[in-house]
Amino acid sequence: MNTPISGLCDERFGAVRQAFADNFAERGEVGAAVCVLVNGEPVVDLVGGFADEACTQRWQPDTLVNFYSVGKAIVALLALQLVDAGLISLDDPIASIWPEFGVGGKQTATIRHALCHRAGVPAIREMLTNDDLSDWSRMTSAVAATDAWWEPGSRHTYHTNTYGHLVGEIVRRVSGEMPGVRLRRLADAIGADVWFGVPEAEQPRCAEVIWAPGRPIGDVDFSQMSGEGLMIALGYFNPSGYSSGGIVNTPEWRSAQVPSTNGHGSAAGVARLYSALISDAPLLSPALLAEATRSQSEGFCPVLGEEAVFGLGFKPTSARRPFGPNPRSFGHFGTGGALGFADPDTGVAFGYVMNHVIPRWQSTRNRSLIEAVFSSI
Repeated sequence: MNTPISGLCDERFGAVRQAFADNFAERGEVGAAVCVLVNGEPVVDLVGGFADEACTQRWQPDTLVNFYSVGKAIVALLALQLVDAGLISLDDPIASIWPEFGVGGKQTATIRHALCHRAGVPAIREMLTNDDLSDWSRMTSAVAATDAWWEPGSRHTYHTNTYGHLVGEIVRRVSGEMPGVRLRRLADAIGADVWFGVPEAEQPRCAEVIWAPGRPIGDVDFSQMSGEGLMIALGYFNPSGYSSGGIVNTPEWRSAQVPSTNGHGSAAGVARLYSALISDAPLLSPALLAEATRSQSEGFCPVLGEEAVFGLGFKPTSARRPFGPNPRSFGHFGTGGALGFADPDTGVAFGYVMNHVIPRWQSTRNRSLIEAVFSSI
């Protein structure tokens, strides 16, 4: 089958179009989009393949898709803007604005800890159901009631799914608005097609997410687990659909707000958000952006199973997971390979989204695109 590919590609960036085409021909891509802006100007804006598993609906420029943990940096941005506005400080205790959180050994957890995966709540202890995912108050109350898995600030562990409810509730407590509302205002102002909670009227634009064979989908027996094994399993699968398994293509999942996991958007939307972070009128002050994109926590992460470095929502570039060759670049991957990043040194802002989910963040698909971008500059 000849995969349909369409859109803009400056002739200088022909290598990106070729890498994108190769992803379909050689690397199992089903449907995807990639967008590259340089100093705010689009040089690549390509879409290709199909938005459904049956390959009957072509991917369109306005197709939305679940981009998973790409959303972590976005919900963190919403919190960081409140820091910039002087409404909170990074080292304020979370309990100072969310009193219910200050129980179970979490009294000393700070907003900085929350943003860099050191707050001690990567999993919820109370057993929940998938119906709870649509109830923001239910989810955040369960996070608040969970005893810390370790002393906050003493170590990190990737908050796979709780991150969105933890940081998102900080946003709500300080601003009085749900994360999806604040994101909508920000995104509309910069023309970025990104969402927490896709309205019913917009859901026909959503691509089907296709899980690679053998990927976990939930329904885990926790009864024989303990310690970190239990923590990791609960983090992924309490409730069973917390990682989207089995419910990802439902209207209920798409309309819920699970900012760590179920953000939706287009590649162009992701790229425009990152471009706005490094523009002449940036979304964050230069000092706070520099703080947010430097290493805040380093060490082994039991969830990721490797050494990890975390900034404040954003991940700094690293040798293991590079965002190009330059040391100030920053961004965030999502499950299956979705990616947004910016490189202040070249003015590059990058967005890539796809619907065929393969393990885990970094893949031959997104790495080939990154390498093609920087070979073209």
